[in-house]
Amino acid sequence: MAITDKYQFEPSPRWVRTILNGTTVADSKRVSLLWEPNRIPVYAFPREDVRLDLLQRSGERPDDPKGPTTLWNVQVGERVARDAAWTVERPSEGCPDISGHVVLSWKDMDTWYEEDDEVYVHPRDPYHRVDVQHSSRRVRVEMLGETVAETARPCVLFETGLPPRYYIPRMDVRMDLLVPSGTVTECPYKGRATYFGLRVGDRLARDIVWTYQYPIPECSKIQNLLCFFDERVDAVTVDGELQEKVKTPWSRPAVIVDVV
Repeated sequence: MAITDKYQFEPSPRWVRTILNGTTVADSKRVSLLWEPNRIPVYAFPREDVRLDLLQRSGERPDDPKGPTTLWNVQVGERVARDAAWTVERPSEGCPDISGHVVLSWKDMDTWYEEDDEVYVHPRDPYHRVDVQHSSRRVRVEMLGETVAETARPCVLFETGLPPRYYIPRMDVRMDLLVPSGTVTECPYKGRATYFGLRVGDRLARDIVWTYQYPIPECSKIQNLLCFFDERVDAVTVDGELQEKVKTPWSRPAVIVDVV
């Protein structure tokens, strides 16, 4: 992800809308993206494109690095999203001129759209790229003493700042070892993922593999394929070479439990 150590503020050509409790709170074709240092971008809406009648002043952050920041509740009917919006009227030195804009908390709104497509988790960073390519690399995944997947027809997903991910056809995975879990995650660049644990005998490695049953159209090649956490399985071999475990935000040991 194109996270920087400096402020960045630039207009976006995308039409962006966000909805709370069935009401459109903001609707803009002249929204801007704001990057704060070392943070993912947020959308900054011109005040004229926000339902200001739904905002109620709720607090202050006088020492915010951006400058004195005003917090706002967003209320639609009986539903109140507390401190779900903020504004800065006098930006600090080094911060772009974001006065005249309103930033709404992504997680506190119900739904976000870029054009007519729903977007998950956070705005799509225009400097963050995802490419999926068919490959004939030979990929083998081992876990709990078993070869759990082996293929010569993966799809390789290349994503900015992350190691390649090998998405494997189900026919090439030991599906008899996979146990569906209730875990669901969302990605703005790929869509909604569901997870499986992997059971060998009386040992279960939780949430070790994921799949996008209905990925966003830009990533349709990975639909229903399976991807293992390279960081957590015992070994991944590609074209006969054992792959080094690259450090990522998901680098932690597999959670393995005894089951009966």
